[in-house]
Amino acid sequence: MTRPSPTWLWVLVAGAIEALCFAPGPLPAWVLPFAQIGALSVLAASTWRATGPRQAAFYGWLFGLAQFTVGVYWLTISMHEFGGLSLWLASAALLLFAACMALYGAAACALSAWLSAAHKNPEQRAARQVLNAVTWASAWTLFEWLRGTLFTGFTWLNIGYAHAEGMFAAWAPVVGVYGLAWLAAFAAATIGLMARAKDTPYDRSAAAGIALTLLAGLVGIAATHLSWSQPDGTPLLVRLVQPATPQAEKFDPARFLQAQEHARRLAGLAAKSPADQPSLVILPETVVPIFQDEIPAPVWQPWLDLAQRMNAAIVLGLPLHTQRDGGNQYTNSATVLYPGDTRPPLVPERWHYDKHHLVPFGEFIPPGFRWFVHALQIPLGDFNRGALRQAPLSLDGQALAINICYEDTFGEEIAASVAPDASGVPGASILVNLSNLAWFGNSWALRQHLWMARMRALETARPMLRATNTGTTAAIAPDGAVLGALDPAIPGVLDVEVQGMTGLSPYVRWGNLPVLVWSVLGLLLAARRRRPAGPD
Repeated sequence: MTRPSPTWLWVLVAGAIEALCFAPGPLPAWVLPFAQIGALSVLAASTWRATGPRQAAFYGWLFGLAQFTVGVYWLTISMHEFGGLSLWLASAALLLFAACMALYGAAACALSAWLSAAHKNPEQRAARQVLNAVTWASAWTLFEWLRGTLFTGFTWLNIGYAHAEGMFAAWAPVVGVYGLAWLAAFAAATIGLMARAKDTPYDRSAAAGIALTLLAGLVGIAATHLSWSQPDGTPLLVRLVQPATPQAEKFDPARFLQAQEHARRLAGLAAKSPADQPSLVILPETVVPIFQDEIPAPVWQPWLDLAQRMNAAIVLGLPLHTQRDGGNQYTNSATVLYPGDTRPPLVPERWHYDKHHLVPFGEFIPPGFRWFVHALQIPLGDFNRGALRQAPLSLDGQALAINICYEDTFGEEIAASVAPDASGVPGASILVNLSNLAWFGNSWALRQHLWMARMRALETARPMLRATNTGTTAAIAPDGAVLGALDPAIPGVLDVEVQGMTGLSPYVRWGNLPVLVWSVLGLLLAARRRRPAGPD
């Protein structure tokens, strides 16, 4: 009982705490950035205490195993309750997935330990202490980027998302979420180094890194009032619809007409006053869950009548079947019905957006895994991919860039929809996300996704509108503030006035390149400065 707890146990606990930092609940929002930095600092200190890169990798892997097992536990809901896998098999799949995702953090720790091996002892001057922190932050950021890029990418639980609020948030329009990840990792490293240097003659040297972290935070606080975009055109009155259709019923043919009537009733609710009548109604992903050419025209008529009665454009999420290049194309899409339309969306000439970034196993089948997707029994599980840059929806002088499901977790792709195209045509003035997270119940996934959407608004300096099936339906300002949101899993509508914006933030102009170059340079400098141990 008197012996200190082993390092691996502290690392596991820190990884589990890290998993709590990506949306409020159970921790309050203001705690998230501090808890995230504190948890990661445990891993940073453990990395420098490690006997070598192999042990450092083990600590990083344990940290990631706990982080992903706890942080994305909700994957078992989709696999077990809706995919048909047994709870044991779904849990095993979650652990396997977490073990794979943890390899990125393990590699970052191993690389940092190797580069710092000759000067990882706490008795180092300030320049060396700062270089150690830069090494750690650069390695961690590069492997975060690789995790969000390789094999279509999984961006969930990027440490930068813990800083959608806090002293680093204002850096997002400049450096993006990976830049925030670098700042957070640097802060964690400086705390770990300070803890290592405590009660040595070099504790003041270690404090140099803390001072730089505080300086970055103060700059971030001062930059909160900077605006990277300006109002463009007249505001739109928009209605966001949350049907809250249970996932078990969504694809039941016997309940199709009932679900359509329910969604239309919500969409057509009377406004508070004639002046508050929305000109745009947005419904979630696959609110119409059947390919458009399989639905009889009379079933479409009530939707056309609703657009006419409300004198509003209606954006619907639905799967589309079209003929392209002599073959069949099946896409997870969104289309629009205008007042006065007499035909349902059966022709390819009608505006539509086709989802580009598909979900592995849910929307496309990786080679060799068809058996696994069939075991999950997920409907609409094999789509074609849309183009990266697609024409926005033009409405009342505004350009709306649609993205579907988890596409808004990929910042560089959202930035591409805001930047001008190759011919110089301006990009989107408003971002719109259509999602259906009913696959994951009323879990952390809903709140985590909202936090990631806030980051996209910050990065692009654009408002973000989210219409979801079960949550979180919300309107987000260009500064990342949530203007309004509906409670999850409860049917309702959110009427908001949204102002389109123009102007390009540094992140939209340059993307992730500056942070990646900075991180590579930091690692190259660390490699150049490797030399035998001893005071610097």
